[in-house]
Formats: sequence, structure tokens, C-alpha cells
Amino acid sequence: MLFCFLVLLVFQFIGEAVTRLFDLPIPGPVIGMMLLFFTLIAFPRLLAKLEHAAMTMLQHLSLLFIPAGVGIMVSVSQIGDHWLAIVVSMVVSTLLTMIVTALSFAYFQQRSSDSASDQKQDTEGDNDA
Repeated sequence: MLFCFLVLLVFQFIGEAVTRLFDLPIPGPVIGMMLLFFTLIAFPRLLAKLEHAAMTMLQHLSLLFIPAGVGIMVSVSQIGDHWLAIVVSMVVSTLLTMIVTALSFAYFQQRSSDSASDQKQDTEGDNDA
């Protein structure tokens, strides 16, 4: 299992290195996850090996929120100074997320119903012949 954690950390490190090397505005862990994703597509046997380690990490996911909570507690004075900007950004980002989600759902639902009606028309046309 240590090998699996090492693989995950190596991909995170590579993502950080790529971000810093090319001065990209994308976080290193995101690039690392994309590289890991493409690697797992190319080498599916690696997925089976990493699955157990990933599931173990997911079982303890709540522990990963402790550093963020501590950071909030340490920065409470700054939060008090900028509370309005924080609240506005949280509300706006939440609303944008809800709007994009609703529009995406409506688009894909319409697309799904269109393809279902096309299939139904195709089968009815086959029955007429």
C-alpha cells in the first residue's frame, strides 16, 4: 500500500513541478490528477493496484479538512476584516454553480429526450415496412 501512496504523491509532485516550471494558473494537484487519469487510462492494471489505497484515503477524507479548519481559526481576524467580500463571493459562486448545474441538466435532459424520440420514430418506421 505504501507504493500506492508513493505513486499518488509522485503525481502530485509532478503536477506541482509542471505548474511552477511553466508558471500555470492551474493548481499543481489538479494537473497531477489529470496526469494520473491519463496514466490510468493508458495502464489499466495500475488502477487495480491503486484502488485499495484510494478507498482507504476516502474512508479518512474528513481528516484532510483539519488543516483547512486550523487555517480558518488562525486567520479569524482577517476573516472579520473581510467578511463582506467573503460572504458575497460565497453567495455569487453558489448561485453560479446552481445556475450552470440547472442549465446543464436541462440541456442533457432535452438531448436525451430528443434521442429517445428519434429512436422511437426509427422503430415505428421499421414496423411500418
